[in-house]
Amino acid sequence: MPALPKQNPARRNKTATRATLSRDHDVKMPPLPERMHRSDDGDDMIVGWHEMTLAWWADIWASPMAPEFEISDMHGLFVLAVLVDDFWRNPTTALAAEIRLQRMAFGLTPIDRRRLQWEIERVDEAQDQGQKRRAARKEHAVKEPKPDPRNVLKLA
Repeated sequence: MPALPKQNPARRNKTATRATLSRDHDVKMPPLPERMHRSDDGDDMIVGWHEMTLAWWADIWASPMAPEFEISDMHGLFVLAVLVDDFWRNPTTALAAEIRLQRMAFGLTPIDRRRLQWEIERVDEAQDQGQKRRAARKEHAVKEPKPDPRNVLKLA
């Protein structure tokens, strides 16, 4: 008979980052810093953020991942925002690759969330579907039956 594997109670195959993320949170979106750009003559000038970058920034802070970000993550998120902004202004495969690498650290894609063992709470969806099913059952149950046509027949 083969030997059974040893049981190690310390090993659970769980990461320290395991969490269930809620869609409902009160994290406020921090403002993006001024976007500086160095011109060809060496002067720094303020340029606005691309509208797609602003939408991306708002999406991140409205996402369930926002409560997981620490204050020390802000610097990395600002760097990522610059990369995203540069990509929308002049898309290149090198920028796309760097964005992909940088966003992994923040759990911004489904595979990254899986790696971090972050699950997004799905209670609301389950409750909504349950309410729809119950409403559909009530709708079928509330319908009154048609009168029986045999009730018209009477004996004289």
